[in-house]
Amino acid sequence: MYDYISGRIEELNPASVVVECGGIGYILNISLLSYEELEGKTESKIYTHQYLVRDDLPVLYGFTTKRERELFRMLTGVSGVGGGTARMVLSTYTPSELKQIISGGNVMILKKVKGLGAKTAEKIIVELRDKIIAIDSSQTGGHILAGSETVTSETYDEALKALILLGFNKAASDKAIKQILKESPEAKIEEVIRLALKML
Repeated sequence: MYDYISGRIEELNPASVVVECGGIGYILNISLLSYEELEGKTESKIYTHQYLVRDDLPVLYGFTTKRERELFRMLTGVSGVGGGTARMVLSTYTPSELKQIISGGNVMILKKVKGLGAKTAEKIIVELRDKIIAIDSSQTGGHILAGSETVTSETYDEALKALILLGFNKAASDKAIKQILKESPEAKIEEVIRLALKML
């Protein structure tokens, strides 16, 4: 198993990143949190986790911090939570928010994540409540606030593309993004996606 990959960022979108290392381009599935950290960078060190979807089909997930990778591993360690669902959880909530949700036993908020039912959300809380308290998420912060960057059609296009890649319905995603941009016209792409994930 790879511990990390360090190299040049060749492609980046809210769902994945391609990193070239030693002449090989590695495709890593990432969360919205990692996308925010990688945006604007040309090189990076990305911590990895190899997840087996089926017997012979490994998928690489990438994380900009060991803390996020640890949370991913904790989530996938819960029966019924796969790599895609764990990534969705980490894309919907920041590590500090997730820590508060789990430690507070807030099933209603956690089950809003696509792919999570009430039973699985309860299972995550029961199995991870004690473990997650030990994770120091003090440096992870909260949401990225919108800056002064002018919103263009690129924000809408990139947000819609990301949500479709994450498996959401195009029409529902379109409606959510338009509503968010109407209320927050200067929101950045990552903020639009995160807000949409909480609405869908």
